[in-house]
Amino acid sequence: MNFLRGVMGGQSAGPQHTEAETIQKLCDRVASSTLLDDRRNAVRALKSLSKKYRLEVGIQAMEHLIHVLQMDRSDSEIIAYALDTLYNIISNDEEEEVDDVEEENSARQTEDLGSQFTEIFIKQPENVTLLLSLLEEFDFHVRWPGVRLLTSLLKQLGPPVQQIILVSPMGVSRLMDLLADSREIIRNDGVLLLQALTRSNGAIQKIVAFENAFERLLDIITDEGNSDGGIVVEDCLILLQNLLKNNNSNQNFFKEGSYIQRMKPWFEVGDENSGWSAQKVTNLHLMLQLVRVLVSPTNPPGATSSCQKAMFQCGLLQQLCTILMATGIPADILTETINTVSEVIRGYQVNQDYFASVNAPSNPPRPAIVVLLMSMVNERQPFVLRCAVLYCFQCFLYKNQKGQGEIVATLLPSTIDATGNSVSAGQLLCGGLFSPDSLSNWCAAVALAHALQGNATQKEQLLRVQLATSIGNPPVSLLQQCTNILSQGDKIDRRGSKIQTRVGLLMLLCTWLSSCPIAVTHFLHNSANVPFLTGQIAENLGEEEQLVQGLCALLLGISIYFNDNSLENYMKEKLKQLIEKRIGKENFIEKLGFISKHELYSRASQKPQPNFPSPEYMIFDHEFTKLVKELEGVITKAIYKSSEEDKKEEEVKKTLEQHDNIVTHYKNMIREQDLQLEELKQQVSTLKCQNEQLQTAVTQQASQIQQHKDQYNLLKVQLGKDSHHQGSHSDGAQVNGVQLEEVSRLREEVEELRSHQGLLESQLAEKDSLIATLKSSQASPVNEQASVTTSPRESEQVVELKQELTALKSQLNSQSLEITRLQAENHELLQRAEALAKSGESEAAAKTADAEGRLSALLQETKELKNEIKALSEEKTAIKKQLDSSNSTIAILQTEKDKLDLEVTDSKKEQDDLLVLLADQDQKILSLKSKLKNLGHPVEEEDESGDQEDDDDEMDDGDKDQDI
Repeated sequence: MNFLRGVMGGQSAGPQHTEAETIQKLCDRVASSTLLDDRRNAVRALKSLSKKYRLEVGIQAMEHLIHVLQMDRSDSEIIAYALDTLYNIISNDEEEEVDDVEEENSARQTEDLGSQFTEIFIKQPENVTLLLSLLEEFDFHVRWPGVRLLTSLLKQLGPPVQQIILVSPMGVSRLMDLLADSREIIRNDGVLLLQALTRSNGAIQKIVAFENAFERLLDIITDEGNSDGGIVVEDCLILLQNLLKNNNSNQNFFKEGSYIQRMKPWFEVGDENSGWSAQKVTNLHLMLQLVRVLVSPTNPPGATSSCQKAMFQCGLLQQLCTILMATGIPADILTETINTVSEVIRGYQVNQDYFASVNAPSNPPRPAIVVLLMSMVNERQPFVLRCAVLYCFQCFLYKNQKGQGEIVATLLPSTIDATGNSVSAGQLLCGGLFSPDSLSNWCAAVALAHALQGNATQKEQLLRVQLATSIGNPPVSLLQQCTNILSQGDKIDRRGSKIQTRVGLLMLLCTWLSSCPIAVTHFLHNSANVPFLTGQIAENLGEEEQLVQGLCALLLGISIYFNDNSLENYMKEKLKQLIEKRIGKENFIEKLGFISKHELYSRASQKPQPNFPSPEYMIFDHEFTKLVKELEGVITKAIYKSSEEDKKEEEVKKTLEQHDNIVTHYKNMIREQDLQLEELKQQVSTLKCQNEQLQTAVTQQASQIQQHKDQYNLLKVQLGKDSHHQGSHSDGAQVNGVQLEEVSRLREEVEELRSHQGLLESQLAEKDSLIATLKSSQASPVNEQASVTTSPRESEQVVELKQELTALKSQLNSQSLEITRLQAENHELLQRAEALAKSGESEAAAKTADAEGRLSALLQETKELKNEIKALSEEKTAIKKQLDSSNSTIAILQTEKDKLDLEVTDSKKEQDDLLVLLADQDQKILSLKSKLKNLGHPVEEEDESGDQEDDDDEMDDGDKDQDI
């Protein structure tokens, strides 16, 4: 407030003095007027003055406007005016034109005013909470100004406003509802509000993401037309970047929610490339950046690889490669697409293999890697595009030994195309390495260094590469040619930086020789190399050459540290003595330290991507900085070590190598055993399957054999019957006789069952009569004693009936078993009849027909018996149901009888009590009469007789009741 008052005091008096008075009067009307219309008109007037006289309105009216928001919420119009006025006070958006002279001062003053008024507004956190509650109003004239005001507060003082919203109940959820608003202007401003809210606040970013923000934003982008959409798509993409950048939790949620798959349609640009508007370029640029956020090298490796896998599986990488090889793509989109593809394939073998198989749509088709390298070594291409191609090549070779081998193989004599019709990647790199353009030299050297990074096999293979320098001269090795160019220095006229070519070649040689004693031997075999290096290090040159001196010291240190002492003239100890005599150990270490102290060294060590403002800054490679950091210390120790320490170290190294060889041997054995074990497991599984198949086959064959045996026995029996036809006839008659006897026995059993059924029906009739008598005894309570005496007899009958039913069930079960046995015998008779039918003779056929007739008659009788048994079982069920109902009726009657007994007992007790009372009363009357007689009062005898009669009557009634 003091600051604002100072600004007010510094303003000139005059016309503004009247405006200040007007503002003061309007504020008084807002504060004191009782009529809503007056307050509304005053707030509207303040709104009209708030843009021109922002400072005065802000100082005098802010408290009153906040009070209006608190007290007049029922009137949407005055709330809208108050919100607009506060927005004009706090926002720094200036719509009026400002003179050029006053522009700078006005902008600074405007910024200070906005932050000061914002600080005053949020000093009371309740004001922000009040504003959040107003956003719940659906009225457009309230919601939209509220969104604009809150956005302005976040732009002025983001962190404190974010903290207030974060601790406010449902604060973020209320703001998320803005994305679902059907009015586009509120929805779009809601996106801008969420942009300001989520900026640099991980907690709010997580809440917004879990409030289904990804789904809503992707829906908006799709509805607006993806990359062809307007500025709304741009705002949504910026908000998505805020939610995902440097937020591992949200990145994982985005991947697990299958939202990566929804990004693929963004990059379907189509064949017509004529309509590349500025907005489409911006949208596509942001979309590519969003993909890079998910696969950034700074993310955790596990999260990056899972996103790379998802992008390949959903076809996103394939779509990006289509854009990469398309024609008519704007240069900045092509550059960003190359950078995006680079990070999608970086360190993920599947994606790297796919990228190696991509071909450009040319005639004949060329690999995409070759086409990109042609752009990298072409000095007419834009600098940023060449940097992007180099980054793509580096990412393709990162942790990809297979790709490194393929690149190096294109340089070997056996794989070079003799016809010269096609250009390989290796030829392009060699051409760039020896080009007159220093930037091409540097890029090609770094690219070749990445083809050798961490791969000792390819370092040895590259030693085989031979180059033809000129006609008639013998070829020289690639290593020798690099050292030749390095020794020539500035003698060759090159375009670009003076030291860029030498720095690139020295980085290539340091990477090549590190961890490769064979390459060190080849390098030292050229007698001119060591004198050149010592001469470069020993000279006192300018600041530009100090970096070259440091790299020469590093190369010489690598030649010492990885020296296997195979060359007598260049053994470790002799090289150290040479350094001490010509350079000095301290001077050598000082020159070696020039590398890490260079200002561009720390910049290159931060990110893998070669991102430089101009070619002059392109000095160090990211992977090379790692190598320097690794080797600087060990080289320093190696320089100061004595020969005895070297010998000890050599012995230790040999011991370690032997140990490593033993470990490697055992590892190989274990690996082979694992492979053998896997093969044996597979063999066991296959043998198990074969065993199961053989077992099933044996089972089937056993069943077939059994069938054949049965058929054989049957045929044997038939043949026996043909030879002894008469005997079989008599046997058939005997069988038929046995069957007739069994049928007659079954008939007798059925008759017995029928008699049992009649007996049960008579018992059931007796039970029904018993139930009727029980019901009649219930109707006449006088005969209660009789009914009590009959109940035991009824219970005995019930028990007998249950026993009889149990016996009947057992009989029925035995009958059913007997019937089953008869059916089995009938089945055997049928089989015998069928066997007889096959005899083929006329007499046997007739007898068989007779037997079939008898069998059919027997079957008919068996069927009738089954029906009778079924009817008996149904009757048994009905009798059981009737018995259950009678048991339930008996139980009901028993309970009612118990109730009546209780009532009779209670009535007897009451009568006994009355008799006792009457007897006491009679005694009292007699005593009173005797007293009256003694006193001389006459007492009538009739009364006594009448009383006596009454007493007699009462005694008679009591006796009757007692009899009852």
